[in-house]
Amino acid sequence: MQCHPLELLAPARDADIGIEAINHGADAIYIGGPGFGARDKAPNSVADIERLCRHAHRFGARIFVTMNTILRDDELEGARRQAWQLYEAGVDALIVQDMGLLQLDLPPLQLHASTQTDIRTPEKARFLQDVGFSQMVLARELDLGQIRAIRAQVQEATLEFFIHGALCVAYSGQCFISHAHSGRSANRGNCSQECRLPYTVTDAQGRVIAHDKHVLSLKDNDQSANLELLADAGIRSFKIEGRYKDMATVKNVTAHYRLLLDGLMERRSDYRRSSSGRCRFTFTPQPEQGFNRGGTDYFVNGRKIDIGAFDSPKHAGLPVGHVVAVAEQHFDVDTGDATLALNNGDALTWWDRQGELQGVPINTVEPLGGTRWRVTPNLHGNQEAQSVADLKDLRRDLALSRNRDMAWERLLAKPSAERRIAVDLSLAQTWVDGQPGFELSLKDEDGHRGVARVQHAHEPARDAKQADATLKDQLGKLGTTIFEARRVRLAWRESTCFLPASLVNQLRREAVSALEEARAQAFERLPRARPVEPPVPYPEDTLSYLANVYNGQAAAFYAKHGVKLVGAAYESHEELGEVSLMITKHCVRWSLSLCPKQAKGVTGVQGTVRAEPLVLQHGDDRLTLRFDCKPCEMHVVGAMRKNVLKQLKAEPMTFYRTRPAARV
Repeated sequence: MQCHPLELLAPARDADIGIEAINHGADAIYIGGPGFGARDKAPNSVADIERLCRHAHRFGARIFVTMNTILRDDELEGARRQAWQLYEAGVDALIVQDMGLLQLDLPPLQLHASTQTDIRTPEKARFLQDVGFSQMVLARELDLGQIRAIRAQVQEATLEFFIHGALCVAYSGQCFISHAHSGRSANRGNCSQECRLPYTVTDAQGRVIAHDKHVLSLKDNDQSANLELLADAGIRSFKIEGRYKDMATVKNVTAHYRLLLDGLMERRSDYRRSSSGRCRFTFTPQPEQGFNRGGTDYFVNGRKIDIGAFDSPKHAGLPVGHVVAVAEQHFDVDTGDATLALNNGDALTWWDRQGELQGVPINTVEPLGGTRWRVTPNLHGNQEAQSVADLKDLRRDLALSRNRDMAWERLLAKPSAERRIAVDLSLAQTWVDGQPGFELSLKDEDGHRGVARVQHAHEPARDAKQADATLKDQLGKLGTTIFEARRVRLAWRESTCFLPASLVNQLRREAVSALEEARAQAFERLPRARPVEPPVPYPEDTLSYLANVYNGQAAAFYAKHGVKLVGAAYESHEELGEVSLMITKHCVRWSLSLCPKQAKGVTGVQGTVRAEPLVLQHGDDRLTLRFDCKPCEMHVVGAMRKNVLKQLKAEPMTFYRTRPAARV
């Protein structure tokens, strides 16, 4: 039976967070480099990435760097140079979107297809495998059957899937609202998150269906219950979203999924870890403690109606009780749970009468006995609040939640995990350069060996039983190394020998150093996949702006693979009229129970509901929702703001040198 490695892939905003993600069980880290990453506020120097690589590789873990923006022609050379710098720093793979990079003289690094490449069909996935991608992250919108269909076509490349974190409402790479409304391109790493804004929804007759609701905002992804199903469908890399997330969140979520995957592999002999070492945590992981909008498993088990975070895109927190009394400068809270304590610096939230999320930080809390607490809020951050009475709709019997728990944050600010590789130690009598001595051999869980020898007389111990116990205890003290003793064996040829503690410590240090060196020497870089020759045809022969082609090398790539007509990316400003600014599997009609499919078979309703367009309005921005019911998709249609087009600087491009002449 084949044993498949399962990879837990964690995000890192910086190298220090990446190191802690490794310590908390990640098999691989994805992180931004100095430039060209789809999170432009999370860059990292090559030196910091090299430091992260050194730490990760000690455990056999991998480092993937994101270079997944679309590039202009004048940026390609800089991207090529950066790729070589990252290769020299020890990086294991590049995550890319722009096919122009495949035309360049890149180092022999593995290439992974970014979520921005929008992989939702077996044909697209097979094409990416055949042009040289070794790993690809599938669209979040896929269900288990679609994943299995892709696995049937893709046997050589590793399939990756997001299992936790924020959800982009659009198919990744298929959202241009940010660029149209703000000039900030999601495909260039600078999304303005227009999807999290409140919109008023009206129908074709102008009737208001929803007022100031965040109808494009989704709950957060949580596949905790589906890991085994995903693995059985063909997923081998389980990806956590969050290259902007803080240290505590990454520690917490990584530890949570580490425990779940370890439990799966303990039950199933056909799955194994893809890196070395076991983790111990000083805390019990609670993903709900971090920023979240509520959880959904999205479309993995089919379409569901409750995937939206329509009331607020903010973190509402966890229930902590209710208000029992309100005074001018404080209010009293009953948690109803003797184990639940409030802390100075916590933040509380509640829903006002209009359904809007309100909140206030705590200045101080005072226990009143039992499960009651007196809360003095910090009103200085709210210019409109001079007293508790000014806090909107804060009243007796109001349910409260907590979205910042200082005790939790203090817990995770401390060292909260250790990762250790199991080793077996064997101490034996031997001869060193013709003189009596001892040999200490270490063998780790992966089969690597480290050996140290020292000359010393074979002096018999006075108390053999006590001497053996002391020696085993001393040898097993691996301290702050990355190793822990699984077994300690004393292989005496004759009687038990006496060794001074200083000699035991020397042998152990040298053997550990030798084992680390052996692991480093055995570490192999991931092989670069070779593209199929002759070049395989792309599944389509015509590409529109939706293909995100922004440079001449990308256009040449598609031409080489049989595409006859290649449109320019939306960022090139060739599409100035109304177009699909977003394509999404999320359906506002379905979520508001206005879908014809929902009415099917319902007496008196069937036939009265049609998939007519709806309108979204936010300020002066007006977007049209059009529904493509056959694939069950929604298009958000609009045009680029004229003021945005005027403000954008002209960018050097050689792919489309001139725009078509304006029609008179």
